[in-house]
Amino acid sequence: QVQLQESGGDTVQDGGSLRLSCAVSEYSASMTCMAWFRQPLGKGREGVAAISSMLTHNKTKYHDSVKGRFTISRNNAANILYLQMSSLTPEDTAAYYCAADRGPWCNPNLDANDYVFWGQGTQVTVSS
Repeated sequence: QVQLQESGGDTVQDGGSLRLSCAVSEYSASMTCMAWFRQPLGKGREGVAAISSMLTHNKTKYHDSVKGRFTISRNNAANILYLQMSSLTPEDTAAYYCAADRGPWCNPNLDANDYVFWGQGTQVTVSS
């Protein structure tokens, strides 16, 4: 059974940095599209960053609000997806989820409907 397990969430001050990790089991993270989503308390889930498979050259896509601040990447050997976040603001406060598609021939979209497997989430809180 495919499992995604996020970690790295914490409380940081405005302007701080964090790196989230998503450990993938029973599936190859490099062979499909993967993404990070977030959901602020009481709001809907939004796509933050996505990466395509190795076969489609690891293309990335970012939400406009995080461009230049967040970086999505993978450690293929360890089967881990990362989200490096910097210049964090209180507006980044949310539960963050990683997600995986099924199969390599996908586009790195930020639509939650395109993803099949989901983690349980990790909380990021940015204090002002």
